[in-house]
Amino acid sequence: MALKKWDPMRDILFLQERMSRMFNEALRMYEGADGLAGPAWSPPVDIYETVDKIVLKAELPGMEIDDVCIEVKGNSLVLKGERRMCKQLKEENYHRMERYYGTFSRTFCLPNQVDRGAVSASLRDGVLEITVPKARAGKAAGVKVRVE
Repeated sequence: MALKKWDPMRDILFLQERMSRMFNEALRMYEGADGLAGPAWSPPVDIYETVDKIVLKAELPGMEIDDVCIEVKGNSLVLKGERRMCKQLKEENYHRMERYYGTFSRTFCLPNQVDRGAVSASLRDGVLEITVPKARAGKAAGVKVRVE
């Protein structure tokens, strides 16, 4: 078993992200409490990196690709969309409504070394997968330094 070096910043960033998500969820519930406008929502997203790409996976069950918009603006990737309620049923016909409906928008910062023009996406089984290829860095030419 290989030993892994402990990184305290990773734990702090993880805790910050969890607290941020908790506060955002509480705020969404509060905003929707008046009954006039439904609560705002945003799909959960996993982000991971491989040698040649960065991948974002968003949970969008019940949505079609036409309901989603992905834009790359400068150093950011913006994921927007709308989940609509079934038009055949009215709100008063439901016994319980736990799913969120309406528009959402999420923005993610991209590192400088990605190829923004080659971003691709696919939606399968309610999971949107966005692939951001890393830019191919040209091999740096070696520079000989004269030592005196």
